Amino acid sequence: METSDFTPPETLLIRPAATFAFMRIFGYLVTAIVILLLAWRFWPGLTWFSLTAILMAAYRYWYIRHIKYLITAEYLQICQGLIFKRVDTVELFRIKDYVLIQPVWLQIMRLMDLNLKTTDPENRNLWLRGIPCSDLVETLRELVLATRRNNGVYELN
Repeated sequence: METSDFTPPETLLIRPAATFAFMRIFGYLVTAIVILLLAWRFWPGLTWFSLTAILMAAYRYWYIRHIKYLITAEYLQICQGLIFKRVDTVELFRIKDYVLIQPVWLQIMRLMDLNLKTTDPENRNLWLRGIPCSDLVETLRELVLATRRNNGVYELN
């Protein structure tokens, strides 16, 4: 039996980056500006539509910034929602594959999306979106292996 130098972190709390949230609401902001310009030029009543787009952008930004990814030695928990909360919890030994996705715009902002494929029937794919680039995949892999070893879980294909 081999021993490893890996010491799991107590808990790891990750949130989507502010730049990621801003990029996700950018379309709302552009729409609000265009509608505001149209309201100024043609019909002032359109100002309400512009205000609605700004409020939608603010809510979406706040929503994205309040998503929490909590990783412990036993489970991964995804908490999301402002008005209606949703908490998804997956035991770490259920994680099968890790897919790291970095389109060009995420690479520029030094962010990543991580897709975790699991054997959990309720949560087959878990997305950790807009998180800062790090060695999270290696940390998760080590935690998953340690959890499987501690629980006596063996993978059969």
